[in-house]
Amino acid sequence: MRFSIITPNFNGAQFLEQTLISVIGQREDGIELEYIVVDGNSTDRSHEILKQYASDITTLIIEDDTGPANAINKGFDIATGDVIAWLNADDIYYPNTLKRVQQAIQDGSETAIFFGGCTIVDEKGAEARSLITNIKELFYPFSSRFTFQSINYLSQPALFFSRRAYTQAGSLREDMVAAWDYEFFLRLWHEGGSYCIKGSPLSAFRWHEQSISGQNFNIQFQEEYEVACKDAGRYSPQALLHYFVRWGIVGIYSLMAASRKRKKLA
Repeated sequence: MRFSIITPNFNGAQFLEQTLISVIGQREDGIELEYIVVDGNSTDRSHEILKQYASDITTLIIEDDTGPANAINKGFDIATGDVIAWLNADDIYYPNTLKRVQQAIQDGSETAIFFGGCTIVDEKGAEARSLITNIKELFYPFSSRFTFQSINYLSQPALFFSRRAYTQAGSLREDMVAAWDYEFFLRLWHEGGSYCIKGSPLSAFRWHEQSISGQNFNIQFQEEYEVACKDAGRYSPQALLHYFVRWGIVGIYSLMAASRKRKKLA
């Protein structure tokens, strides 16, 4: 079984090396790994770091792009793996992650999506927002397309999908600002459902104010709601649930943003 992991990067030097090491290290478990890194002509130290790890990167693309979705689609276009995923340049895999995914896929080869736990960490790597993580994990035992249409409880860094499902679902939408991953996962879901990999987290998502969710959470949750309406029907129970979930989350995020602003001014 061959894995294709794609890392999009643009001026992500601050965390890029940690991401690269976490992916490359998966080969120590005997994993057949195709590692594709797509850099959008970074102007920070990214190229220096990528040069240092060039021998461990299967394919390195350095050229202008129109954003992360465009960069990831470039990786999709050349990926040859049986299992595909992307890991952003500020997130990490934990040791043995791909081995655990491989074992799970052997138990459910017709499934489209395989996912597991994902820790949220801050800029220093310390666990943060554990309440959000705990709330997401409450939905794992009830995972279904209905549930996922109602609330986005899956964490992208801990999600993997089959080549068959990707071929049927198609590429990421590049016209969206922040919810293109949620829209893509809903399309994948039509191709075989999901399987939860139990146990310790598979990955860590790094939240910081410069991240997509940090800068664009209002747009993100508006887009997610519209996507859910399109997939389930605007007047469906799922869309109604998603509407209230959306405003609840936006309210919490807004309060957190206001708190951070007050601390900076203090």
